[in-house]
Amino acid sequence: MKGTCEVHMSDNRKRFYFDHNATTPVRPEVVQAMLPFLTDGYGNASSVHSFGREARSALEESRAKTAALIGAETDEIYFTGCGTESDNIALAGTLEASSTERNGLITTAVEHSAILKTVKHLESAGYPVKIIGVDSQCRVDLDELRDAVDASTALVSIMHANNETGVIQNIDEAARIARDAGALFHTDAVQSAGKLPLDVTASSIDLLSMSGHKLNAPKGVGVLYVRKDVTINPLMHGGSHEGGLRPGTENVAGIVAFAKAMELTLTEREQKTAFLSGLRNRMERGIEDTVPDVLFNGSEAERLASTSNISIPGVDGEALIFSLDREGIAASTGSACSTGDVEPSHVLLAMGRDPKTAQSSLRFSMGWGSGDEGVDHVLAVLPGIVERLRTVAGGL
Repeated sequence: MKGTCEVHMSDNRKRFYFDHNATTPVRPEVVQAMLPFLTDGYGNASSVHSFGREARSALEESRAKTAALIGAETDEIYFTGCGTESDNIALAGTLEASSTERNGLITTAVEHSAILKTVKHLESAGYPVKIIGVDSQCRVDLDELRDAVDASTALVSIMHANNETGVIQNIDEAARIARDAGALFHTDAVQSAGKLPLDVTASSIDLLSMSGHKLNAPKGVGVLYVRKDVTINPLMHGGSHEGGLRPGTENVAGIVAFAKAMELTLTEREQKTAFLSGLRNRMERGIEDTVPDVLFNGSEAERLASTSNISIPGVDGEALIFSLDREGIAASTGSACSTGDVEPSHVLLAMGRDPKTAQSSLRFSMGWGSGDEGVDHVLAVLPGIVERLRTVAGGL
């Protein structure tokens, strides 16, 4: 697990990457798999000549491989440009295809902005929306979901694992609740794909979103699983690519890379989970022992082994990030898509944290390339950074 996430700064200091929930390094094996389709295999997969047929063969082989890895059928896999696009198609496409009697949408207060901003748009277009809350550990209230879903509900969308806290939701039970009420169920599995078991055949999941750059494939490729009996409308119009659901020439190199990365990640999943869990737990114990008054958000719930979300009262989260960056540590205040916002994390607020505590949050997320040396460096520099920033804040 050592390697690419430990690189040298210009002044010969090492840098350590703790922001895998934002994006991940592309693995060398993945680069090698995609390279032929950036050089000699550049054909358009819709062309009938030999160049096109070679590209089509690689595309369909990757589709079959991706389907098998999540228990789907090959014709239930659609390639998109990213997880956000997959989420948009899943939500808006499903509701546009719904009847006027059953056109409601239910989601949670802790979803990624790709879901919540789509939901806001759909609500402005007249679709009924209900937002389900979470407990203090970021777990979705399934009793509230049971009360909310009814004959008017077309779709329930609940993320598999939260991008800020890493907390894993009980999507199997949530999907059963939706199905029992006659509604469809979608899950944003962008953070969980490759990290947690996914078997759409064994579950009641109707739609599922994934993204390549979260699992060591390049940016620019996503996946949407759609159960074959689900009716969904395309959001864009053009050619007949991807069964007409997502028109536009396919990113063959990226798709090949996604399938390879997914295969590698699932092959190594159990070993990687144990390794990252050990790293995270050691880091959290070390922080708890050396930094007073820290809060570990979601730590009492089942979490991704890779993710730790910490609130450090008395310290601004952005100031922490900048200070850590000067020490060669790349971390996050939460969702990368919220960088620049002055508002506290909507996830932590939904969990009951007060705004000041929410703004003092810090997320460490690990993955391929993480190792003990990076954790040791965090434990060496973080206590001094916190002490200095608290002293400065106390003097203001």
